[in-house]
Amino acid sequence: MISTSLHPFSLLRLRSILVAILLGLTVSACGYNTIPTLEEQAKARWSDVQNQYQRRADLIPNLVATVQGYANQEKDVLTAVVEARAKATAVKVDASQLTDPEKLKQFQDAQNQLSGALGRLLAVTENYPDLKSNQNFLALQSQLEGTENRIAVARRDYIEAVRTFNTTLRTFPTILWAQTIFRGTKPMAEFSATDQAQTPPQVKFGK
Repeated sequence: MISTSLHPFSLLRLRSILVAILLGLTVSACGYNTIPTLEEQAKARWSDVQNQYQRRADLIPNLVATVQGYANQEKDVLTAVVEARAKATAVKVDASQLTDPEKLKQFQDAQNQLSGALGRLLAVTENYPDLKSNQNFLALQSQLEGTENRIAVARRDYIEAVRTFNTTLRTFPTILWAQTIFRGTKPMAEFSATDQAQTPPQVKFGK
């Protein structure tokens, strides 16, 4: 007669497998993976912010050169834009520095200064009808407008991603992991732009 009973070793092995499966399901349900997942998402959103600001910086040399061809007498305004661009591109914030509010503030301040300088440059172009009808300038103005909109969207997405991540570190059940396994994980700094910085420079001109 064939015995249907399991060997004690087999029972122990089966029990271990069941415990491992149950533990895996419990860990998943309690949000063990939530913290690193949201952290990576926030870092990705920051990368988008940097890419869009770099896109704007790349447009500025051609914009300055085009304006200079028609309004070289606006030397102070042109110089201010060039200097502000140099400062803005010099401030770098990588993903590992997103927990440092002061570092993020330096980046924000440098970009805000560039926004202000750009706004003043675009304002003086109103005095030069020939410049405003120049095809190269019209193309640059359109690209700049689109880039400012992309910056606003990227910045908004980053702020939301950071708020979600920071909330996860403080709320149950993920706070259990934040205070144990992920004890070294710190909240990220929020990129809170000023009202002035929230408004893209006016780049729409009448023909």
